[in-house]
Amino acid sequence: MRKLMPIAALAVLAAIAACAGLSRFAAAQNTAEAQYEVLNPWADVDPFPPKAISPRLNSLDGKKIGLFANSKRSSVPQARMVEQKLKEKFPTIQADLFHAPDPSAIAKDSPDYAKLSAWVKTVDAVILTVGD
Repeated sequence: MRKLMPIAALAVLAAIAACAGLSRFAAAQNTAEAQYEVLNPWADVDPFPPKAISPRLNSLDGKKIGLFANSKRSSVPQARMVEQKLKEKFPTIQADLFHAPDPSAIAKDSPDYAKLSAWVKTVDAVILTVGD
């Protein structure tokens, strides 16, 4: 037991010294000013140049509103509900529904693309419904 006492004392002293050293290290860390580098996750090059948003209509009174319903099951009922609500609030509007039953209807090589392009030119604004 007498042989273990000096070893135990040495272990206690080593632990105290280690704690003192850690507290000095922590104090040094607190006094140093932290610096961070912020990185942007987006690529630097965007293949599409930014465009401004479309000009907003001053009023919907007397305007022709296009309702674009995609291929989802409830998109047409949603568009009809939007039409009903719009007509309640703006009785002089006209609504025109364009239903795209096939998701490829908006692809440039689709035969429906010409119909869509012509339809867009006949309306003042478009509301898109997604039936999910």
